[in-house]
Amino acid sequence: MELATVKAQNGKISFPYIPVAVFIGGTSGIGRATAEALARYTNGNTNIIIVGRNRAAADSIIASFPRPSFPSVKHEFIQCDVTLLKNVRQTTNEILSRHSKINLLVISTGEMELFNREITEDGLDRIVVLAYYSRWKFIHGLMPALAKAKEANEDAKVLSVASAGLGGKVDLEDLELKKVSLIPFLRSISTYNDLMVEGFALHFPSITFIHCSPGRVRTPLGSNSSSILFRTLSFLINSPFSPWYYYSLAPEDAGEYQLYGILYTASAPGAWRITQDGSDLGKKGYNGDENARDVLWRYTLEVTSTK
Repeated sequence: MELATVKAQNGKISFPYIPVAVFIGGTSGIGRATAEALARYTNGNTNIIIVGRNRAAADSIIASFPRPSFPSVKHEFIQCDVTLLKNVRQTTNEILSRHSKINLLVISTGEMELFNREITEDGLDRIVVLAYYSRWKFIHGLMPALAKAKEANEDAKVLSVASAGLGGKVDLEDLELKKVSLIPFLRSISTYNDLMVEGFALHFPSITFIHCSPGRVRTPLGSNSSSILFRTLSFLINSPFSPWYYYSLAPEDAGEYQLYGILYTASAPGAWRITQDGSDLGKKGYNGDENARDVLWRYTLEVTSTK
């Protein structure tokens, strides 16, 4: 889909209520760009909560938002290291104490440390926590506010920014992903996100759950990686002197596409998968099934409920 078409459609955004939007990992990259686009198109009249580690970045983002017309509208930041699930639980409770309804939940947490498989104090792989466990726990914990929005006939939508369409078969005997090599590991995480949105759609059928693949985006994600490979790739994608630069999206364009996807493409309750340009991906590159969905759901519920 052409970017101009997407921007024109986004420019028509109009809510009959003051929406509440939560951006987990919203201090940089796609999460930041999507939050900025939503604030711009609603003239600042959206309650926006940015969750992340970098307060200075969040303050800068919030300062750039248009000033809302209504004094009750708030643009807020909650500091949280989401690699620890106890922090996720605390932040979820704090969000619920501030807002009884949530209309949009966008999660884009991640980092490029794939060759340094650190185990957190929860005993979990840090990368899997960022890409899956913390996302699942945020969605599950914020479900009361999403459900209340839906009960009020308002939008209630969740977007997990990951790698839809790039999944692989999962080993149900190794759900911790301890035995797989790098490529199957990455493909499994993609499928985990597919199964996550399907699982939530099964248990909460009135709400919309989306897994997207933003493609190559010029974000700082790999710039601080301990891996020379990822730092090099990040430089090639982000440098205007590199040919790769012209085959990647600017974050602000990716934000436009994902905002379009969550508001327009995912037009009904259920599980969705969307592409780089925010259009419907369907089942392309899908590697899940009902049994894997249910096994992973039970396993994840057990893991996250004790943290």
